[in-house]
Amino acid sequence: MRKKSNSNPNDDVPLIGSSVIPLINKLQDIFSPLGDIDNRLTGLRLPQVAVIGSQSSGKSSVLEALVGRDFLPRGCDICTRRPLVLQLEKCCDDGIGNESFEWGEFGHLPDKRFYEFDAVRREILAETEKEVGVNKGVSDKQIRLKICSPNVLNITLVDLPGITKVPVGDQPSDIEARIRNMIMSYIKQETSIILAVSPANADLANSDALQMAKEVDPTGTRTIGVITKLDIMDKGTDARNFLLGKVIPLRLGYIGVVNRSQEDINNNRSIRQALAHEEQFFRDHHVYRGLSDRCGIPQLAKKLNQILEQHIRNVLPTLKTDLTSHLVAVEKELRSYGEALESKGERGAMLLNILTKYSEAFSAEVDGKSQAMTTKELSGGARIHHIFQSIFVKSLEEVDPCDDLSDEDIRIAIHNATGPRNALFVPEVPFEVLVRRQIARLLDPSLQCLRFVYDELIKISRACESVEMRRFSELRSRLEDVTARFLRDSVKPAERMIINLIDMEMDYINSSHPNFIGGTKAVDMAQSELKAIQEGNDADKVPASMSHKSIATVAKFLNGALPSQVGRPQSDNDRVAAAGVSTTRTWGVTSLFGIRGSSVGNSSKRHAAEVINDIDQAPPVIQLKNPPSVLRPGEAETEYQVEIIVTKLLITSYYDIVRRNIQDLVPKAIMHYLVNHAKRNLLGTFIEKLYRENLFEDLLREQDDVVTQRRVTTEMCHALRQAVETLDEFVADVSTLSSSDSMDALPKRSYLSSNSYSKPSA
Repeated sequence: MRKKSNSNPNDDVPLIGSSVIPLINKLQDIFSPLGDIDNRLTGLRLPQVAVIGSQSSGKSSVLEALVGRDFLPRGCDICTRRPLVLQLEKCCDDGIGNESFEWGEFGHLPDKRFYEFDAVRREILAETEKEVGVNKGVSDKQIRLKICSPNVLNITLVDLPGITKVPVGDQPSDIEARIRNMIMSYIKQETSIILAVSPANADLANSDALQMAKEVDPTGTRTIGVITKLDIMDKGTDARNFLLGKVIPLRLGYIGVVNRSQEDINNNRSIRQALAHEEQFFRDHHVYRGLSDRCGIPQLAKKLNQILEQHIRNVLPTLKTDLTSHLVAVEKELRSYGEALESKGERGAMLLNILTKYSEAFSAEVDGKSQAMTTKELSGGARIHHIFQSIFVKSLEEVDPCDDLSDEDIRIAIHNATGPRNALFVPEVPFEVLVRRQIARLLDPSLQCLRFVYDELIKISRACESVEMRRFSELRSRLEDVTARFLRDSVKPAERMIINLIDMEMDYINSSHPNFIGGTKAVDMAQSELKAIQEGNDADKVPASMSHKSIATVAKFLNGALPSQVGRPQSDNDRVAAAGVSTTRTWGVTSLFGIRGSSVGNSSKRHAAEVINDIDQAPPVIQLKNPPSVLRPGEAETEYQVEIIVTKLLITSYYDIVRRNIQDLVPKAIMHYLVNHAKRNLLGTFIEKLYRENLFEDLLREQDDVVTQRRVTTEMCHALRQAVETLDEFVADVSTLSSSDSMDALPKRSYLSSNSYSKPSA
């Protein structure tokens, strides 16, 4: 076995991993000013070694031994309360033969170098207390420390707070959950190597570090076990089986180390002396001297260096892809914030550009020419067309104009139209009154259609906000206000036009319309319908004389004669028949007093008082009942049956004519007065209301958070560009390096399949 020097654990270790580990360190330096990049660049995690272990497991001693310096806070309670990202970078001496030239530099103090490591410890304590106070709380905000020394190998580690079980002193009650969540956020990443530190003087099978590592790395392919305090195990026991991976197998194996005791620290025993003691311990121990490749801080440093080197090589292609993807996304976000506006001319040009884009986007949405057209649902002008055809037109077509008119309603209308006289024919008034009422029903759905289209235009206007508008809240608010007011004003003439259309239809009932059914056809249809009714009912329920009389009167109303008499003059017999029909409905007032037949004549003109004087004894006074407040006709149920059918036919025929007109003209009115008017005049309204020099500054004043986001995004974009350029510079180097130069003990494809550190020794 090659003899190692007691002076420096890494003197005889060849300089390996010098190609890509510094690359990761440089990337970390690039991103360190940005804070926690994990929250800002989701999914981006640089390769690193996460050091975990329970309190007093020896984590700090291991890290100090790797550095060769005392620089970490010490104590009996929790000392590491914030993640410490430790970059070890091997560097040459100072050029004058001083091999001990080494220094530390913190990420939050980039221009200050610490040459005294006691000062490094004090700065770690001060920065920790600055974030979490003097109590024993923890924070996930990192402290970044780079140590350059000729006595270290290139390694990047993250020292995490020690796992604790029970709060002690003024520790928070949820300290265990906080620390576990923090540790999990680091070790669950596939790019992290887990350095699980466990003390040998405790039951290794119950090691907290190994248990947490197993949760995220159940196969043990990225976990290295470190067993500390081998020199204080119970006499007669050793950790051979653990180091050989026979108890808890790990693909990357185990390394055993000997720490400085608290007594050594109190006696100011140097790390150099402690390393010499460790070397002597393993050389003299009858069990561990046969496991020299698995024992000692130098072996741990070499192994970490090799594994991290190979690990970085494996993740470099994916890392570059991720960085490039994030760069594209961040550049796009940065473009959304735009450039900061300085001069008045720049503000005016920006405002005009925003107003123009907004108006063009509005027209494109209405016309179906938007570049952001969706394939999941109807949008823009297609929704307006759907409102016209599938909602407005279809709803009107489904309406029966007589669905709210019963036969009794029509019969009462006919009675009311006759006034104090009996109806000799069906008057025009009931038809016109009833059809006007049905036409008036078209107003509400027409106005609803207008309201629906207005709502759609409001939605379209909100979807037309350009990316630049996000920067200017005042402009967006004013633009929305002007658009809404413009559309509301455009609704008014459209509403007046729709009301006028309905009023025009109601004001003149054009019974000469060529599509109107007409009187003759209506009577023929009524006769056919009535005949069907008579055949289906008992004869005594519908008297034939009533139906003939009704048909005659309807025919007189429609055509002036019965269908059989159309085109010829009436004869005397016809006139007599007509008179006979008429007298049958004439109220005979004298019949109330018992005078009939020939008494009708001059006697009918006598006053009632004269008649009463002729009677010797006056009959009892006839007392009439007071008419009820609501009167309904008292005729037989079959009265005006043909007239009712004819009236319904006429109403339906004329309503259909009006409905077709409204279905055609209302959408035209809405398109003309509202939709197309908005497309033509929206930009002009914007320029009139908003494009004023005295409004430029107010409208284009950015929110504070937008200014902040632009600055942060600019910094992130700059860092990502630097990172991508740095990777590009290393691509040629990495591709030409032979893995055999520094990876003889590791597989050439991936350390994940290696068993070099878990194969038991003979």
